[in-house]
Amino acid sequence: MAAEQQNRIRVTEYLDLDIEKEKWHCNRCGKELGAARENYKRCLLIHDRDPREIHPPLVSGEYNFSPDPLWVRIVEFYCPGCGVQMETEYLPPGHPLTWDIEIDLDSLKKRLQSGEYKIRKQRLEVSE
Repeated sequence: MAAEQQNRIRVTEYLDLDIEKEKWHCNRCGKELGAARENYKRCLLIHDRDPREIHPPLVSGEYNFSPDPLWVRIVEFYCPGCGVQMETEYLPPGHPLTWDIEIDLDSLKKRLQSGEYKIRKQRLEVSE
């Protein structure tokens, strides 16, 4: 494993956290995505989709089982380096992007330094 990845923790399928540099990274292409104390989504490419593209009407008429774009929007997030889709949100129009991952870096660093936790193969483990 590369030395730079020894301090990385896999947070989601496509998102890594570099503890030492306090940066988010795409784990597919390695692109740095911004400060880990910020919302990682702010550094991604965003595509605001019409929900009818994803969920087309099943029947004709007023009640067609397709989401109304006046009530919901689909927001897709992509890595600016490799284009992998990292996240999707269903939000009411005008709703701000959610901040779904916020890690207490100071506490995590202390626990790693004390030996309570260790990073092995990009996974956070409790020391024995």
